[in-house]
Amino acid sequence: MMIYLNKILPLIFSPLIMIIVLIIFGLITRSKKISLIGVLILIVCSLPIVSEKLVAYLESDYQLSKPSNIEPADSIVVLSGMIRTINSKDGLDYEFGEASDRIFAGINLFKENKAPKLILTRGKLPWSVGIPEGEYLKDIVVKNGISENNILLTENVENTDQEAKAIKKLLSEDKSKVLLVTSAFHMPRAQIVFEAAGMNVVPFPVDFQKGLSKITFMSFVPSANALSGTSFFVREMIGRVYYNLKYLL
Repeated sequence: MMIYLNKILPLIFSPLIMIIVLIIFGLITRSKKISLIGVLILIVCSLPIVSEKLVAYLESDYQLSKPSNIEPADSIVVLSGMIRTINSKDGLDYEFGEASDRIFAGINLFKENKAPKLILTRGKLPWSVGIPEGEYLKDIVVKNGISENNILLTENVENTDQEAKAIKKLLSEDKSKVLLVTSAFHMPRAQIVFEAAGMNVVPFPVDFQKGLSKITFMSFVPSANALSGTSFFVREMIGRVYYNLKYLL
């Protein structure tokens, strides 16, 4: 039940929904001021310069690091969220989404001898089809030269909170040091959850969404992609607030 609430709540508070509500309310009440406010918010949220600044803020606590510069740990943990299931001529198949940097970073860390174990999570949402993500990723890891003896899989999980608790069950020490691999925007709340579960976290952020770019005329031209980025920011911030309230207060 909680997983559905986690998905629906960000939708309710998304900029697009709030803008639509304002515009419709303005039309019903014949208030040009309210409708205008809705239109202005739509324009601002759709500006690339606004969207890019917001996404950059999500990643501002971290920088990209080389595996060779990271201190060793007891385990390498790669969080799910990079695979999608598709139909093929041979039935169900799988391909990488945007966060594929996660698994390859985990492989590189292991090959740099940063930990003796690589932990994958059996991430699968209730509405997903196919096998849990970790089972597919395990095959990728083995194909990249890592022995099955060095790979651990959690039980089935649906969110970051469940991932942390499932991984804690696999670790023998109370305060195990883990190299936590996930997307940079996701790292702050992932780190909160894993530390609350009793692990010593060494963050290894990847999949940075905001690259370096110049401010040009196009930075001030509204676009659907920019509005999507602003909505993405709101969704992630709701997740951070939730986990801060749950574990830090």
